[in-house]
Amino acid sequence: MTGTLDQLESTIAARRGADPSASYVAALFAKGMPKIAQKLGEEAVETVIAAMAGDRRGLTGEAADLLFHLMVLLAEAGVPFAEVLAELNRREGTSGLAEKAARPKG
Repeated sequence: MTGTLDQLESTIAARRGADPSASYVAALFAKGMPKIAQKLGEEAVETVIAAMAGDRRGLTGEAADLLFHLMVLLAEAGVPFAEVLAELNRREGTSGLAEKAARPKG
């Protein structure tokens, strides 16, 4: 399942230095973390709206947009997707409530 996200991560990396007038990815990187984070937030809200409306097709599209913008944000922050997967693997088998309670405070 991660093959698609691995490919997306590679595509994002390849387009990072492209001409911002010719590449949406390059344009996001040129605007920096604030714009990338804003776009991620917008996509999260649109995903929630589609879910609450019961719009399966819309939810699918918005979820794809959300994942895409998350991958761009991770790239901008220098966090490889493999680190996110490793964290999910670390949490596997742990109660979500127990995992949350074990997080450092502050």
